[in-house]
Amino acid sequence: MAITTPGVVPASILVTGHTPGWLTTFARFARRTRYEDLPEEVVARTRLVILDCIGAMLAGRREPEVAEAERRLGRTGRSGSKLLRAFLGGTAGTMLEIDEGNQYARGHPGIHVVPAVLALAADRKVTGASAILATALGYEIGARIGIASKLRVTMHPHGTWGTVGAALAVARLRGAGAGEIAETINVASSLGLTTSRRTMLEGATVRNTYAGFSNMLGIMAHDLVRSGFTGEVDGVGSVYGGIAADDWRPEEMVRDLGTRWEIARNYFKRHAACRYNHGALDALARIVAEAGGRLDPEAIRAIEVKTYVWAAQLDHPEPASMLAAKFSMPFSLATFIVNGGATLDAFRDPAREDAVTRALARRVRVDEDPALTAMLPGLRPARVTVTLTDGRVFTAEALTNKGDTEDPYAATEVEAKFMEVAAPAIGTDAAGAVARAVLGLDKAATLGGILELIDMK
Repeated sequence: MAITTPGVVPASILVTGHTPGWLTTFARFARRTRYEDLPEEVVARTRLVILDCIGAMLAGRREPEVAEAERRLGRTGRSGSKLLRAFLGGTAGTMLEIDEGNQYARGHPGIHVVPAVLALAADRKVTGASAILATALGYEIGARIGIASKLRVTMHPHGTWGTVGAALAVARLRGAGAGEIAETINVASSLGLTTSRRTMLEGATVRNTYAGFSNMLGIMAHDLVRSGFTGEVDGVGSVYGGIAADDWRPEEMVRDLGTRWEIARNYFKRHAACRYNHGALDALARIVAEAGGRLDPEAIRAIEVKTYVWAAQLDHPEPASMLAAKFSMPFSLATFIVNGGATLDAFRDPAREDAVTRALARRVRVDEDPALTAMLPGLRPARVTVTLTDGRVFTAEALTNKGDTEDPYAATEVEAKFMEVAAPAIGTDAAGAVARAVLGLDKAATLGGILELIDMK
């Protein structure tokens, strides 16, 4: 039978597809890779990613929305299911916009995997080495889908390919074979959310649940496969080759597989704001230093930012909430100047409602420079010019963001950040104990001690 409507393919053709070669290769790789096969750099970075995600989760759990959701839905501890623990962990971990990410994947793979691994570890014996391996593998496939496709510009990356990352991590922890891993990947690919990019711009905090759902649905995907449910023969290709994304390049899923690990190309954050703001914030920090360590906000006539397209999109100067403030370039620069840094408190309501900060944010202009956009994704450039009322002009440029693979933070900086965000949540002694346990995770027989300290067991 013939179909004349453009874009509609007859089922007799659609169902003749075959399992793509990359999926077979990746599933076999995920099954056969052992902890001992991981390069030391990957092990060390994965420990830091787990530590960073736990810090973000602990800090985020103190936010009123998360605390209330936990009360309404049930505790994350002994009385909560693994699905609930995974959901609330992923949600809490994105509340404050401080979790790690991957510039090449254009998203945050870690927080889509680590809560699922921790939730599973609370219900079964999981060694530290197996947790590291599962996290690295889950991170790998999620990040590679982000690299191999281009999400629609109206979609937010949270809650999309991260579901596949969580599902793979869970399948590997449970000892799935290569065929079961491939089926889990296909099932999980259909379980991503229809996420909206506008949530981050408007400050709609439903956006913070996206990673929570990915962790929860990742666990469910493997449970469904073991229950007999099946996916498409090429679920990832279908979803990320025309539904949620375009420009699907399956060869990227296996390029340098096993030698180039995406978790070793990640970034860590010190500014508590959207990553797109970080280049401009780093450049502004240089200007402040050049000006003697402080700029009087009342003495600033104008701030001009030239940057790449996604950073330039964040041009709204009057954010209506903490989340919107973190996705506002004008506010981020203004609060950095007024408060001496883009800290957690610099985006909370008292800082956001400060009259001096709000007035300064309105004097910030943000424009895209196509030449800077062309440098993506390897570079995340920004050029900042501050003009004072006395006529002096300061200019600085950042090509990379501090914390990127090209300009990484030392491990001690990541550890210091963990203590800064975790200690207020669970106390300095407990936070220190968690840090020591995670940094020695490869030698741990179980994750029980860590889970007790972070109240997930």
